[in-house]
Amino acid sequence: MKELARLAGVGVGTVYRHFPTQQALLEALGVNGMRRLVAACRTAAENPDPVAGFERITEYVLRGQLADPGVAAVLAGAEQSACGEASPLAAQLAAAVRQVLSRARAAGAVRAGVSADDIRRLLVGTAYALRPVADEQHIRLYLRLFLDGLKPRGKTGRMADAR
Repeated sequence: MKELARLAGVGVGTVYRHFPTQQALLEALGVNGMRRLVAACRTAAENPDPVAGFERITEYVLRGQLADPGVAAVLAGAEQSACGEASPLAAQLAAAVRQVLSRARAAGAVRAGVSADDIRRLLVGTAYALRPVADEQHIRLYLRLFLDGLKPRGKTGRMADAR
């Protein structure tokens, strides 16, 4: 926080008045990324193919965290956000995930009992595990493993190309 204050040309007290913790600062930095992620996930949730929509939304959430540490901070602390702007965005994202998850489950692509919060937590963990090796090959592999792990028993397959 001292270095941030120095770079901004303000006193450290000013930084702490606006951002009482490093978590609050990181989440505030992730607000714009969260806005973009929510918009992309809403579009994915409207995909007429529920399986493709679910695959797309999981990819967006994973890649969003890898691209923006602020987004990762918001999603990791969604239950107790330190930034006032982040909480509503996390709730909007959860709503989009619930919508597409429900449709994917009805299509037989996701096992029963998996919640939107389970998806968030698993994607937060997956992003954390990927950070040291976040190249395209590993991202695609982890997405495939993630999605296959959510399928009902006996149903595995290749993830559709999400591009």
